Amino acid sequence: MRVSVVGAGLGGLALAQGLRGTGIEADVFERDPGIVARFQGYRLVLNPTGFQAVRDCLPTRWHPLLDEIVMEASAEQLVLDPRLNEIGRLGAGRTGIVVDRQVLRHLLLTGLTVHTDAALTGYDVRPDGTVRARFARRDPATADLLVGADGVTSAVRGVLSPRTTPTDTGVRFVIGRTPLTDEFAALSKAYGSKIAGDGVSLLLGAMRFRTPPKEAAERLAPDVTLPDIGDYVRWAMILPSNGSLENLTAQDAVLSRMDGWHPQLRALIEQADPDNSTLLSIRVVEPAERWAPGPVTLLGDAIHATSPTGGNGANTALRDADLLRRRLIEADGGSRDLLDAVGDYERQMFEYGTEAVRSSLERLPAFAPGAKLS
Repeated sequence: MRVSVVGAGLGGLALAQGLRGTGIEADVFERDPGIVARFQGYRLVLNPTGFQAVRDCLPTRWHPLLDEIVMEASAEQLVLDPRLNEIGRLGAGRTGIVVDRQVLRHLLLTGLTVHTDAALTGYDVRPDGTVRARFARRDPATADLLVGADGVTSAVRGVLSPRTTPTDTGVRFVIGRTPLTDEFAALSKAYGSKIAGDGVSLLLGAMRFRTPPKEAAERLAPDVTLPDIGDYVRWAMILPSNGSLENLTAQDAVLSRMDGWHPQLRALIEQADPDNSTLLSIRVVEPAERWAPGPVTLLGDAIHATSPTGGNGANTALRDADLLRRRLIEADGGSRDLLDAVGDYERQMFEYGTEAVRSSLERLPAFAPGAKLS
C-alpha cells in the first residue's frame, strides 16, 4: 500500500511516521518552500489521548527521548487583573503533557520522505481505484490513499468537500516567545491563567524542558536531530473582534494595550523574540457533509479546525493520525477492505471532531466577548 499525505503539520507527520516500518509507504507533500519556512507555533498541552497517539505513532526506541523533552502541565487556571491580582477562576486546573511544537515536529520528521514546494492543484481518482495527486511545481504522485492534512485552507478539502469551508470568528491574537529567565520567576502563578485587561486577554504558558532537546537527542537517539531551544514563556494576547492593529508590529500591538499593566508583564513582551512573534486569526472548520467513500480523506484542521481556546486542536489531529494509522494497517494486512477501513476512520473522526470544534467555540467568549460563533 502507498499513502500520499498532503501537509507536513503534526497530524500528517504523525500518520506518516506511524506507517513507517509497517510495510506501508508514505510520502509527505508540503506546499511551503522549506520545512521551517514559516511560523509553526510554540508549546502545546497534550491530553492523555493526544500524548498516547504520539507515542504509538513513534518507534518505541524514541520513547525515552520523547519522555525527556516534555514536562507535566498543572495549572490552577486563575483569572488575574493586569496587576496580577486574582479576580476569579476559569475552572478546574488543566493537566497533561507539555511539548514544544517545533521540537515535536522535528522528531516526527526524522526518517520521512518529505517533498517541499509541493502545492496541490487537484487530484483524479483513476479507474483502478488509486488516486493521482497533481502539484504546481512537481510531477504527479499516485497512491492507494490521498490524505489531506493541509490545514484550514486545505486544497484537498476544496475538491473533496467544497461546501465545507472555514468560518472566521473575527477574533485575532498575537503570539510570541520570551526566554524564561529568573527575572520572570514572580510570574509563575500567571502561567496557565488568563490576565484580563480592557477588552483583551493575555495568556501565558511556561515551557521547561527536562533536558534541552538538542542535548537529549544526542544522548538518547543519535539518529534524531532536534532544535537547540531553551526554556521559554509562550504568551498570547487575544484581541477584541473589532480591534485595529494600526499597522503596528506584533509586539507593539500587544504593548499598546498594556498601559498600566504590571511591569514584569510588559518586560515579558518587550524581551520577546520579534522574529517569532506573529498575528494570527481564529478560524474554525466544522465537519458537515460526508463525502462519498473513496481513496481520499481528511485529517486534522483540514476537516475540524478548532479555536485555540479549547486546547484540543493538536490533540484531535494526533488522534486522527493514530486512528487512521491503525485502520490502514488492518487494510494492508488483509483483515478489511481499504475503503471500509477509511470509512470507519471517517465515521469516528466526524463524531469526535465535531465535538472538539463545538467545545472549543463554547470557551471562546470567555476570552473574546463578541466573537462570531455561527
